[in-house]
Amino acid sequence: MKEDWFQGSPKFSRRAFFSRMAGGAGLYILASKKSWAAPPISVPVKFTDVARASGINFKQDSTTSVQKYYLETMGTGLGWIDYDQDGLYDLFLVQSSKTPAYTPPQPLRCALYRNNGDGTFIDVTEKAGVGSEGLYGQGCAVGDYDNDGYPDLYVTGYSRAILYHNNGNGTFTDVTAKAGVADEGGWSTSAAWFDYDKDGYLDLVVCNYIEWSPQNNLYCGEHRPGYRAYCHPDNYRGQRIKLYHNNHDGTFTDVSVKSGVGVPEAKGMGVVCADFNDDGWTDIAIANDTWPNFLFINKKNGTFEDNSFISGIAASADGKYEAGMGIDAEDVDGDGWADVYITHLDFELNRLYHNNHDGTFDDDTYSSGIGNKAIFLSGVAAKFMDYDNDGWIDICQVNSAMLDNIQLYHTEVTYKEPKLMFRNLGHGKFDKVSNLLGPDFMRDTAGRGLAVADFDNDGDLDFAVNNRGDYPQLLRNDGGNANNWLKVFLIGTKSNRDGIGARLKLVSEDFVQVRQAVGGASYMGASDTRIHFGLGQRKSIDSLEITWPSGAVEKYAKVPLNQIITVKEGEGIIPRKFPKVPSR
Repeated sequence: MKEDWFQGSPKFSRRAFFSRMAGGAGLYILASKKSWAAPPISVPVKFTDVARASGINFKQDSTTSVQKYYLETMGTGLGWIDYDQDGLYDLFLVQSSKTPAYTPPQPLRCALYRNNGDGTFIDVTEKAGVGSEGLYGQGCAVGDYDNDGYPDLYVTGYSRAILYHNNGNGTFTDVTAKAGVADEGGWSTSAAWFDYDKDGYLDLVVCNYIEWSPQNNLYCGEHRPGYRAYCHPDNYRGQRIKLYHNNHDGTFTDVSVKSGVGVPEAKGMGVVCADFNDDGWTDIAIANDTWPNFLFINKKNGTFEDNSFISGIAASADGKYEAGMGIDAEDVDGDGWADVYITHLDFELNRLYHNNHDGTFDDDTYSSGIGNKAIFLSGVAAKFMDYDNDGWIDICQVNSAMLDNIQLYHTEVTYKEPKLMFRNLGHGKFDKVSNLLGPDFMRDTAGRGLAVADFDNDGDLDFAVNNRGDYPQLLRNDGGNANNWLKVFLIGTKSNRDGIGARLKLVSEDFVQVRQAVGGASYMGASDTRIHFGLGQRKSIDSLEITWPSGAVEKYAKVPLNQIITVKEGEGIIPRKFPKVPSR
């Protein structure tokens, strides 16, 4: 990634030229030997795009210009948020804005679509007050930072970010200045809410990217019509990760340097907060673009230790710093420890790092079966999800080259690309099954943000994609709920309201799954926070044990199958409605 691809001119972007001329809630599964056999495809699943039919008419503006602003490549993210707490997840889509080189035909704004519960959505952006006009948005993070029972919304963007406080009446208030989380001058991409000090309030970690501006935008590529390219990230200094500590009064303190998280230079794209060393404290993993990936281990005293290089996730097995974008964490092989998946661009590999239980990771990309099966695709966002409810977590990924004229440089690579699904065969071994999931799943798009949610509350996982310069997709899972399942909605009391950092251990016959509620994951997106367990054809749940961030441990016997249950810390399973949405 350090090479000069065009002698005498600024280095070409990996996004622009190697495509260029060289051509993720951690799931822990503890299963008996009897259940380790690779499960057959027991239920057929198709994904159906219902976005336009459901009333979602948002269109992302790519702000493309002849100046090839680096900002244009990024696209924007999206997030699921039950903002009105009616048990139905609503969809927030992040939008760009005008630039010195591009003026849109009409003003641009983000969009919030309310889930009507009948298979349709309605645009409530204006009433809710979350349009973020004038912000060149990037991504979002959802979390109840003041523990009032209503999720709040953080919108990242170029040069600043916005924190919207949920007023509990269908509206939000911009409290960025009061809260102190504007990230002024930063190019914030992904962000995550998590409680790093276990004080019962959510803190905020924000990825920042590079020191680019319209004023220092360089010319890269060939000097002939249509061949101008976006420049390599090495032409720009990286920024720093931000960590904001929640002061419990609606304000935050910037502890980036004090905590150690904001010390190294970064080119942050994706973030996931999970417990990687099994000590009960949440750590931070960050995917960096052409820069060492980060792993910050929580030292339990308000500081983090930078274990990026020691751990082995900083680079690929052959020592390369690749174009890290999307990231997630799950136990994919059933050993009880969280592994890490990071997406990269074409002619690189999407990396799966196996947790060795001793603070180190091995690059298991080839041994897992993922290998070079997506060598011509540019991986952007990815989420672990058990799409067929067989109890083993799969990998869903959206793809697209960063350069819209990529075929001028390489005929084997296209700008718009299909999605990927790697099905987990049960030993942390994966097989690509994308072409079995229907034409809507395989439709070529310029995919950017990816967020997973069971938006229709029918027991299988759906997902939405924000596509650069195009309409989004809402991919409804048709068939996954033929297998059994359980979904758990957490309400913390002594712990943070969202229960982030909690661990859940479910025993079903001969199968044990242990999961933790994590923060962040994917790329500039926010997913359904309910903990989802696929159970295959198992007929009963023997027990469910929850260890809350506060240290409290609660155990429930004979939990019913195929339900969404709500567990409140200190009170147990309580009534709460999650209406099932009829198919249209």
